[in-house]
Amino acid sequence: MKTAEKKADIIQGFLKYCNEHIRPLAGEFDETECIPGPLIKDAGSKGYFAAGIPEEYAGLGLNPIEYGLFTEQAGKACCNFRTLLTVNSLVGEALLRYGTEAQKAEWLIPIGEGEKIGAFALSEPNIGSDANHVETSYEKKENGYVINGKKKWISFGAIADFFIVIARREDAVTAFLVNSSQPGVSVKKMSGMMANRASYLAEIEFNNTEVREEQVLGPVGGGFNYIVNLALDHGRYSVAWAGLAIAQEAVDSLVTYSRKRSQFGEKLYKHQMVKGMIGDAVTQLHAARALCMKAGEMRMNQDPDAVTETSVAKYFTSKTAVEVTNINVQIHGGSGFSKDHSAARLYREAKVLEIIEGTSQIQQQVIANYGLRKYFVKQ
Repeated sequence: MKTAEKKADIIQGFLKYCNEHIRPLAGEFDETECIPGPLIKDAGSKGYFAAGIPEEYAGLGLNPIEYGLFTEQAGKACCNFRTLLTVNSLVGEALLRYGTEAQKAEWLIPIGEGEKIGAFALSEPNIGSDANHVETSYEKKENGYVINGKKKWISFGAIADFFIVIARREDAVTAFLVNSSQPGVSVKKMSGMMANRASYLAEIEFNNTEVREEQVLGPVGGGFNYIVNLALDHGRYSVAWAGLAIAQEAVDSLVTYSRKRSQFGEKLYKHQMVKGMIGDAVTQLHAARALCMKAGEMRMNQDPDAVTETSVAKYFTSKTAVEVTNINVQIHGGSGFSKDHSAARLYREAKVLEIIEGTSQIQQQVIANYGLRKYFVKQ
């Protein structure tokens, strides 16, 4: 088992890797809607797509806080690359928790070794995160099942080697492990997105796709209570750190620009209104980091309220990312609209975080219900 010092070295080494191989090309990834295959292969071979998975399954064995700090490095460098880490991580967590040893050997360990990419096929053309009402269906057949339906907005679905597919039979929701190369599976890459352009979003259709009994992940009928809830909770935790990452990158950018750029005969940061915006951005950044760290600590301690605290962090950091990247664009002025600067891209990427892994409005409801129980004072 790696020591805390060794894992700190891993995070530092990953920061160096991102600065050398990811950050300089983030704008190009966004413009071309592509992360080159050799780069994905190289990053995967280093175990970066299984950062939170135990070493026995070819992961890096990082604890929740270490995983968050690791995710932050990726998110600062490139939102699309961070998305790849998040998707593989939540797929890996589902396999780790509910997969059989045979399933872990076939799908989890290859993620850690960089041999396979997984994707989580939940969202559909008519259904978002409401897994209890997915329209993709399955029927029981001799020695297996047959799946029919369509999925949409599946991050890295266009290049995934396999999917965790959420399907329904009457009131029973079940998760299946499906290889992208199986007969009856067709994949179409989506393009022209506002952001996450290099996240290989895909539409996936299942046409009488046959799967074996061994391809059921977790209990039959337990797809929502077990697989979906676990995956979305882990995804929200990753996205909370992603919001922090974008906010940190934007603060670095706006502070640096304001110290270098002159206006009306003096540096931008010396203008009172600009300094006020910087003060707001730094305050929100610090609050976002505190929430992420608190959620991480609670997850490490297996606190029963960790799920809600994760929702609080995700809600706050996604909103913070939007607000701080807006300040960043404002301080950059006209340059903030140019593809030659990262400000515009960061703003677009921040907005995505208010939608994925449960919209801000859903998080409000979850947090409100918790608050109504937690803080009710009986007279």
